[in-house]
Amino acid sequence: MKARIIAMFLLVFIVAAGCSACSKTDTDERFVQDLNYEESTEEISNPDQGFYRPLYVKINEDGAAYNKNVINASTQLYHLRCDISAFSAAVNNQSDKSITQEALEGLDALLFYLKENDKNAVVRFAYDSGYNGGADKEPALEVILMHVEQICSVLNRYVNTVTAIETGLIGPWGEMHTSTAANPAYITPIVDAFLTNASELPVLVRTPKMIYDYLGVTSDKIEEISISADDKAYRLGLYNDGYLGSESDLGTYQNRERDINFLSSQNSHLPFGGEVTVPDSPLHNIETCLPEMNKIHLSYLNIEWDNRVIEKWKNSYYTQDCGTDKQYYGKSAFVYIQNRLGYRFVLKNSEFAYSDSSEELNVRLTLQNVGFGNLNKKKRAKLIFTDRTGAVAHIADIGEISGDDELSFKVEHRLESGKYDVYLRIYGEELQGVPLYCVKFANDGLWNDELKANRIGSFERISA
Repeated sequence: MKARIIAMFLLVFIVAAGCSACSKTDTDERFVQDLNYEESTEEISNPDQGFYRPLYVKINEDGAAYNKNVINASTQLYHLRCDISAFSAAVNNQSDKSITQEALEGLDALLFYLKENDKNAVVRFAYDSGYNGGADKEPALEVILMHVEQICSVLNRYVNTVTAIETGLIGPWGEMHTSTAANPAYITPIVDAFLTNASELPVLVRTPKMIYDYLGVTSDKIEEISISADDKAYRLGLYNDGYLGSESDLGTYQNRERDINFLSSQNSHLPFGGEVTVPDSPLHNIETCLPEMNKIHLSYLNIEWDNRVIEKWKNSYYTQDCGTDKQYYGKSAFVYIQNRLGYRFVLKNSEFAYSDSSEELNVRLTLQNVGFGNLNKKKRAKLIFTDRTGAVAHIADIGEISGDDELSFKVEHRLESGKYDVYLRIYGEELQGVPLYCVKFANDGLWNDELKANRIGSFERISA
């Protein structure tokens, strides 16, 4: 009997020990990946931000004409200045007209050309023929609203291509001033028409007052404004073509501090940009402008205007008086601003948790956004596994992500024994299987241009 009890005890001990060994083998270990976690100072061409180039588009009854040579490999973002004056009686000397199907197809073809070339566009329409500064060229309000609806029927097909709609339409260059129609009776309905008909795109107006007018908020209530994510006005922001030109930015602001405080919150989820002006203004001195650029979440600027300000930035330098980003000391102000427009993600940590025999990989990433702005669009993500030859062994679809500081993924890969590199592709959409609008991290040595993805680590799989 005693021997039998001892045998049973030994059996239980062996089983328990075996289970303990199995548990230890299957327990995930956490591995910090050996990567470069420092920010590079290289220029990165990411979607929806940066120094843009203007592209003038003449839209008439027969279609859309533009200089295709302006669209090139060196520029990611374009500012489409679309002239639709042919449909206004004040220009054609005949009658206000509906935009023709051929014109809409011409606009569609332009946006598709940008899309297939992986380019983005801020879009503005105007009745100023040739964008030559002509005033009072607008058709009747009901015709403008019809045009907005027609335009949006095209823009809605390109939510990853179109960075924002600048409301425009009113006044010289579509800058919403110097016109008998530059008043709330015209502008507020036009804004609402864009927000209603382009339900996924940011809509930008020329001054904060135009936003306050749309909200029905008087000047004494501006500091109390609260806009929920479910409100159409959540997508209503600003473009500033008098940027840093004077204390009021050439009439943009009624109260600079108050208006920028409002925009700091609103622009946290919207693009903001325009044109710098007046080269003798102290506001665009590098030591002065950087804090405000960060507070207002600057996303884009015109590389061509004002060229004197651009040259000023190219000939002044980022120093200790500007900030603490030591890797930029001695770099030009232009390089620093260029690298901060919009979002700029630096991978700060990457951890993999797995066991050698598991078919599951847990990934935890820490990112730092060092840009002025934020990632304002939802992106899709995939984890791509490559073997030691560089061939793709497995792709896991992660779904939608936002520009969060912490990202966590759990994927099943079912890979054979071997060593694998893992890449994260963050993208907008695919066109015939090709990923578009991909986000590159600002770390040296991580980007794989063939995969359009960032390397986040490696692991070894030992199958049972």
